[in-house]
Amino acid sequence: MRMPLPDDARLARADMRACAAMLRDGSRSFHAASFVLPRRIRGPAAALYAFCRVADDEVDLGADSESAVRGLQDRLSRIFAGRPADTPVDRAFAEVVASFAIPRELPEALLDGFAWDARGRRYETIRDVEAYAARVAGTVGAMMTIVMGRRSPEILARACDLGVAMQFTNIARDIGEDARFGRLYLPCDWMRDEGLCPEGWIADPVYDDRIARIAARLLDAAEMLYERAEAGIAALPADCRPGIHAARLLYREIGREALRRPAARLCERAVVPAGRKATLMAEALRVSLRQTRSPDAPPLEAVRFMIDAVRENAAPLRPAAAGQDRVAWLIALFERLERRDAVGRIGS
Repeated sequence: MRMPLPDDARLARADMRACAAMLRDGSRSFHAASFVLPRRIRGPAAALYAFCRVADDEVDLGADSESAVRGLQDRLSRIFAGRPADTPVDRAFAEVVASFAIPRELPEALLDGFAWDARGRRYETIRDVEAYAARVAGTVGAMMTIVMGRRSPEILARACDLGVAMQFTNIARDIGEDARFGRLYLPCDWMRDEGLCPEGWIADPVYDDRIARIAARLLDAAEMLYERAEAGIAALPADCRPGIHAARLLYREIGREALRRPAARLCERAVVPAGRKATLMAEALRVSLRQTRSPDAPPLEAVRFMIDAVRENAAPLRPAAAGQDRVAWLIALFERLERRDAVGRIGS
């Protein structure tokens, strides 16, 4: 017979279940994918992702986005003070923050990225786009890496490489969708190199060879990061490699699919055909058996603050088992990127 749980433990379990239910109803891809996680990891992963999801929705769907960001910053302060708002998501996220010693700089940077969206920020150079991608994608990857028990600078750097690469792919894929909402994430200096005025183009988007060349440049930048991430995956436990390789290959193929189409179709979302997905899944299994030396490349400048914050923060109170590394953060990141279908902007 099981001993009854104390009240605080029952509340914590109820909060985790509430987070999982929210994701089941609103993020079906994440909910389905979470079943590949070890049971003891599913709760913390759901809590972390639920907070990111709630924050994203409040900023993107609310009447006053900047006010929503300020409200989220206040909630984050309460979470890190150990006095979370009386909601299942805030309580559960506070438990994850405390248990795994997540530095405050990481979720704060995520909110910074949301604030940049709320203000309709433009990005002058590729480094500026990199800084945005680090906040809306790299932060989620870094936090989930910590939940999985890994905090080394090398692993965090490669996780961020993959997150930024996936965000670059997302931007190239969703040029048309973003333009319909008045959002522009392409480097403005690249547009001027092609004879395009960024403000004029967003007012009257035209999809021609100039935009195709800009998308190709962005995907070239992503390709370098995908290659670096591949080398880092070889250091993971064997049972983690296939899933991470599959997500890397599938997302990279989205960009390649976009480039195969005529420039006029860049206004449409690229989709990888089912047959090609199956081929890539088989390729992921094959690549997972290959031993590749982890690259010595330094982290992207845009993510150094995250790595430094983790290095300076205390070790987690209850580290995860060694075989549970980065499957969860990749699932969370992949789903967060895919959510643009529903809300019409970057950032599931």
